[in-house]
Amino acid sequence: MSQIYASFRSIGAYVPEKILSNADLEKMVDTTDEWILKRTGIKERHIAADDEVTSDMGAKAAALAIERSAIPKEEIDLVICATVTPDYFNMPSTACIISDKLGINNVQAFDISAACSGFVYVLSIAKAFIESGMKKNVLIIGAEKFSSIVDYTDRGTCILFGDGAGAAMISATTKKEEGIIDLHASADGAYADFLVTPAPGTVHPVSQQVLDEGLNFVQMKGNETFKLAVKTLTKDVKEILAKNEIPSEDIPHFIPHQANYRIIKAVGDALKMKEEQVVLTVGKYGNTSAASIPMAINDIWESGRLKTGELMLLDTFGGGLTWASALLPFAGKSK
Repeated sequence: MSQIYASFRSIGAYVPEKILSNADLEKMVDTTDEWILKRTGIKERHIAADDEVTSDMGAKAAALAIERSAIPKEEIDLVICATVTPDYFNMPSTACIISDKLGINNVQAFDISAACSGFVYVLSIAKAFIESGMKKNVLIIGAEKFSSIVDYTDRGTCILFGDGAGAAMISATTKKEEGIIDLHASADGAYADFLVTPAPGTVHPVSQQVLDEGLNFVQMKGNETFKLAVKTLTKDVKEILAKNEIPSEDIPHFIPHQANYRIIKAVGDALKMKEEQVVLTVGKYGNTSAASIPMAINDIWESGRLKTGELMLLDTFGGGLTWASALLPFAGKSK
């Protein structure tokens, strides 16, 4: 019997129409375009319409990924969505809603919560399901309406986040050269308070006090998160490259989580990556959490930079704290 591998077959993304620029934020909080650019590298971020929810964006990104994979939706046997901004708290899952919107019926569907690491986490789950023989075609989605949990009077967080979605088709193959090479994922709950949305939950159930204190908005220890992110991301990527005996110069596409340009540059420099190897979209999208990496992959695919068989190195870090990295070839068709 042939060995089964999980292959990355296609990519799709969706970005809301509305743009929130640094100039717009200057009118909302005590900040400047120059300060935001210097500290984060972000120029603008996209914000979902009031009547546009996470599943709407996820379904649009997923529809593109399905179309580009050339796999009939009837052959999809698992749908997983990574999100920390689900349509509902906390059922039904956003994956169930997306499945219904796509007409994918009677198929296992569920969400996971791993914040910015969500997409690589769902990639690891898809890999396990496929390589165990349980599933053949897994639709994975990272979708966030982060604007729904951002306090636009908090200049420390409101400048960072945007909305969007990305999706990919992960499929079974017997060709080793098409398969995901390696994937690391880990977590440490000791740092849970670095990045947290305090409510609603069993710690802080919904109440007037919760709303008055803004506990339903994301809170972040910026400096502590920055330092730990650079250290953890660099270590994780060095380990996955060393384990697979792949030098960093052999990676055409280093696709880090798009949280902050300074973090990306620090990690890229530590790995001796050239500018053309590092994929950067943070300037135009901001931090879109679980949607960040697939949106970045979609950008290089749509621009024609990502070719069939080329290696991608994914690297991410998020609330939990969680982190993950993956080495894989792009097994889909070039644009």
